[in-house]
Amino acid sequence: MAKIVTTVVLVVLLNVLVGCHGADSGRGQLVPKGSKETIVSVSSPSNALEADLIEQMAINRQAYRHGILALVKYYIDSGNNMKLEWAKKELAALDSMPQYNYIIEAGFAGPNLKATSVIPEADALYNEAVALEKKGKRFIVIKNNEKLRLALKKYNQVIRKHPTSDKIDDAAFKAAGLYEHFKDYSIALVYYQRTYQWDKDTMHPARFKAALILDKRMHRRAEALELYKEAIKKEGVYKKYKSLKEYAEKRIREITKTDEEDK
Repeated sequence: MAKIVTTVVLVVLLNVLVGCHGADSGRGQLVPKGSKETIVSVSSPSNALEADLIEQMAINRQAYRHGILALVKYYIDSGNNMKLEWAKKELAALDSMPQYNYIIEAGFAGPNLKATSVIPEADALYNEAVALEKKGKRFIVIKNNEKLRLALKKYNQVIRKHPTSDKIDDAAFKAAGLYEHFKDYSIALVYYQRTYQWDKDTMHPARFKAALILDKRMHRRAEALELYKEAIKKEGVYKKYKSLKEYAEKRIREITKTDEEDK
């Protein structure tokens, strides 16, 4: 019994330590370990300069890695063990350094995509992402964050590679939930917004979720108030979201009362 209690305490403490990160720290945008970064040409009329800078940075990042690997091979072939150790240490340091994916797919894609087409390749990619997410959440207390980042990568690939797929709103909603897990609330908000922008009749409670982030995480209560109202009209009609509807109605009353008292 003592062993079980000790194990549970250690697991909880580890989970607390793992979760001790500030909001919007970009944990969801970390490149998964062991994941080969692919350079993608990004089309973004709204910020072409940023897209160009990101693409060039990715090229430079890969070139740096390839350069170190070339040195490692050269020193192995030449038998220079001293310099081989230097190169291996530099490679190990590069691998341990946090690397971020600066492309936030839903942001670059914009609000005007439409989830309309049935595309088998997109469906398959989406299902792979769902399977990875399930594996990452297999344990209740401890989550496999690397698996969850790989799932995020695939959800984002659905959006990038198949922008007309009827799965893009589903991928955006699932990705938003994972960004919430990583406490990247600003990114999660964008993905929830894209969910109902890309499919105004989406079955997902994306408006409720976006309103909650605006309300509780960002304290932008005027925006949250309007979105709570919209959520009740659009998503509150579904019985499965009864508790969300009741909470939204409660928050509308509270925010409205506070606003009236402040006048």
